[in-house]
Amino acid sequence: MIRKLFSFKGGVHPPQFKDISTTQPIRPATLAQQLVLPLHQHIGESATPIVEVGDYVLRGQKIARAQGYVSAAVHASSSGTIVAIEERPIPHPSGLSATCIVIDTDGKDRWIEHGPAETSYTEMDVSQLRNIIRSSGIVGLGGAGFPSYIKLNSTGAIIDTLILNGVECEPYISCDDMLMRERPEQIIAGAKIMRHALHAKQVLIAVEDNKPKAHAALVDACRNEDIEVILVPTLYPQGGEKQLIKVLTGKEVPSNGLPVQVGIVVQNVATAAAVHNAINLGKPLTSRIVTISGEGVAEPCNLEVPFGTPMRHLLDQCGGLRNDVNRIIMGGPMMGFAMHSTEIPVIKTTNAILAATQANVAPPSDIMPCIRCGACADVCPVELLPQQLQWFARAKEFDRAQEYNLFDCIECGCCSYVCPSNIPLVHYYRYAKTEIWAQEREKEKADHARQRHEFRLSRIEREKSEKAARLAMKKAAAQGASSNKQAAIQAAMARAKARKNSPGSEPKNTDNLTEAQQQQIKSTDDMRAKAQQIAESRRAQAQQMMAGKQAKDEKE
Repeated sequence: MIRKLFSFKGGVHPPQFKDISTTQPIRPATLAQQLVLPLHQHIGESATPIVEVGDYVLRGQKIARAQGYVSAAVHASSSGTIVAIEERPIPHPSGLSATCIVIDTDGKDRWIEHGPAETSYTEMDVSQLRNIIRSSGIVGLGGAGFPSYIKLNSTGAIIDTLILNGVECEPYISCDDMLMRERPEQIIAGAKIMRHALHAKQVLIAVEDNKPKAHAALVDACRNEDIEVILVPTLYPQGGEKQLIKVLTGKEVPSNGLPVQVGIVVQNVATAAAVHNAINLGKPLTSRIVTISGEGVAEPCNLEVPFGTPMRHLLDQCGGLRNDVNRIIMGGPMMGFAMHSTEIPVIKTTNAILAATQANVAPPSDIMPCIRCGACADVCPVELLPQQLQWFARAKEFDRAQEYNLFDCIECGCCSYVCPSNIPLVHYYRYAKTEIWAQEREKEKADHARQRHEFRLSRIEREKSEKAARLAMKKAAAQGASSNKQAAIQAAMARAKARKNSPGSEPKNTDNLTEAQQQQIKSTDDMRAKAQQIAESRRAQAQQMMAGKQAKDEKE
């Protein structure tokens, strides 16, 4: 049965230039003397090192663990010694550096012990299956490098369709094409594992009609499988997730939504092969196929490259660069970006390295005012209004840009490609997105600071209330103790007075006293009177001190 295909609005037909790198089979890249492995090779949090300088590692050994939910582990891509954990330049448009683990290879390329799991994936718990994929460091190998195990968690949603993306619509890039031609069995094996993890009802593999050999190889490999291989018309950017879903199923993913919301999961064909290697062979992700192409390189081809290999090493292996090379681009000419150095390492998201000559690069031209021709809107595959977004970005009206669905833009470059005024539209969108993200981070910091300040004020108020309560209790206790003491004194005085006034307490033998006895009695009475005077004075002083202390406590 021929499946009905749909279409998405917009798109362009740039020259392909794919055949120049598909004349030779995939071959392994030679091992570089030093590998530089960035801890951030994917979307999400950077991995955390679990090795130290001086450690000897084997290929496939985990050297950095995933940090957080959206993250991926990093493994040694060859055997050797850790010589540094430091900042090194990484593949990024900014040219900035990030933390990397540097390995001096020993030339032996010794693997860790590995092999298939004792239990078949069909008998594994789905969460166990995802954990193996996560531990193997597998990310999406066709785009931004989103951790694959997350996509394989349907979070309770019913998945109707698993789509394997073999479209590879950007010019020059042919790594997926060659993988589908030479290793279709690995792709099918990975597709079956993913299908089991998602409980998907059907599996579709999409291939553009400019790859007839890849399509034929997959059809042959699927001959006895319940997997459908579909040939789709060549159109850029048909490899975009939402665009491919629309073409194959007619379903539209909502704005700011995910494919899982319409019961679909999309994975790259190279990611499927990596899942097969991890589950069926026990091999973590340590290398990938990279297209080395462009008119500036002598022998365009596809190499299987260990991660961390310097781009210069690969270019030299392909015959070196011509003298008229203008720039080195990682990725395709539409969505890739220029490298600041050929010493930059290959990472998990490096699908191509293009050596562009001056003839390939459009000569610098003046940016002219927008003529409102509408060509950008006609080719936008997301049906945005690129000219309006550009105006809002220039005016820094970022709220308005978000109202016009700025974050639905996939930065495919179609609008810039057709603009007759040479306006770098995608640059404006990237700038606006970066500014919005920066503002949101600042807002988060301000909200956090405000929460801390409010917590501090509430803590001070609570401590003040607790202190006042303690003082009140202390005052009440002091007043109670004073009352009890006064009562005891009064009771003692009353008893003494009662004894004094009781019958038979009158002084005896007071008559006929000698002068010496009278003098002794007088002396005793004087002593008693003086003692009573001292006692009364001390009691008055004590009362005065207590009253002063109470006044001080009340003041505090």
